[in-house]
Amino acid sequence: MNVIIIEDEKPAARLLQRKLQKLDIQAQVMLHSVEEAIEWFNNNTHTDLIFLDIQLSDGLSFEIFDNITINSAVIFTTAYDEYALRAFKLNSIDYLLKPIDEEELALAIDKYRQHRPQQQNLSLDFEEIKKMLVNPIEKSYKKRFAIKMGQHLKMINTDDAECFFSENKGTYIHTTDNRDYLLETTLEQLEAELDPARFYRVSRKHIINVDAVKDIVVYTNSRLKVVLPTYTEDEVIVSRERVNAFREWLGN
Repeated sequence: MNVIIIEDEKPAARLLQRKLQKLDIQAQVMLHSVEEAIEWFNNNTHTDLIFLDIQLSDGLSFEIFDNITINSAVIFTTAYDEYALRAFKLNSIDYLLKPIDEEELALAIDKYRQHRPQQQNLSLDFEEIKKMLVNPIEKSYKKRFAIKMGQHLKMINTDDAECFFSENKGTYIHTTDNRDYLLETTLEQLEAELDPARFYRVSRKHIINVDAVKDIVVYTNSRLKVVLPTYTEDEVIVSRERVNAFREWLGN
């Protein structure tokens, strides 16, 4: 796999390079600015995959795409809050929030390997993404779900959700009355629809409602365990890499 890293913070680039090496992926090329990236792509064969930071030292990385056509798949790496990723997360291969979790990095690579086409056709709406980054949230969020139950539809308000979780390729809402309902959506789509001030994706498997948090317990390996009033299907664990961002979110 031919991979490059575009990241303006050199220590962060080297750290990502080392994490990729653990997955037997060599990222020999590391670029650190919009200008440097444009020059490199104009003079080299495009790679299979780019790990791309959004904010570079000389501007937003989307300016690269304003100047040249990129035929590589993209995994975004960013310190931006998750709401800023909603416009493009379903179009890119994946995104990784800094600091990058090694398990999530491996999952993103697997996702790329499973879905890469014979020829990459990048269809990201970069203008829309830039608008969201500059003027991020002026939108309404999902307030209720219509869930099919036999011949009937049951209405469930998002206020009644303790969490959303994935299980056996299905996505469920767990409600405050200790019930689970199957949704016709994915956690990725839910992230784009739920209010980020109230709902937080603590892991690949769970999105929690801040109003439903009963307790937060220090867990092994510097992680956190979130306790919800009735949800017991699985432990809700915040990874070590996400702990600081999670604490900041709780304090907002």
